[in-house]
Amino acid sequence: MRPDSIACFSIHSASWRAPHRWLLAAALLLLAACASSPHRREATYRTSRSALAGLPARAPSAASAGTANDVLFRAIALVGTPYHWGGNTPQGGFDCSGLVDYVYRNAADILLPHSSRQIAAMDRGYNVHQMSQLVSGDLVFFGSRGTVSHVGVYVGKGRFVHAPNSGGTVRLDDIDGPYWRDHFEFGKRLLD
Repeated sequence: MRPDSIACFSIHSASWRAPHRWLLAAALLLLAACASSPHRREATYRTSRSALAGLPARAPSAASAGTANDVLFRAIALVGTPYHWGGNTPQGGFDCSGLVDYVYRNAADILLPHSSRQIAAMDRGYNVHQMSQLVSGDLVFFGSRGTVSHVGVYVGKGRFVHAPNSGGTVRLDDIDGPYWRDHFEFGKRLLD
């Protein structure tokens, strides 16, 4: 290249650089903003808000504590299984009574009727009328005005596993949450 062409290039490039520096800076800022990872919400795992969560975990008598653990593990393992009216298998889904029958049949070798009302009316075991007296593995019944319409398995610390409704899944809820507290009828201890 000739020396005057270098000077000419330098002059043109100097005048060309000033506005382009702003464009380059703006482009870099835009790219940096697009390339940065989006603000992610920290995973929040709901902790129990139950007033019963502070009570010590209680199991039925020592003789049935192992069976109660089997009941709890089976019930908790089914959380997330789809609800299906009349369902009583993990593959086909569960309704509330199908869930507790499946859990008790497989973990405790106890066959239960396929209706929450019939399970509540069984002569077997004994009823627990205060939430604070429930132990892990107890069945818990809900309804209104003495009529049972729902059943679940109490797991302890104020939580229970149940198959709540159509379109939902088996889940773990606070037994003394607003709806459940107002509809709690009693618990039934089958494992003592």
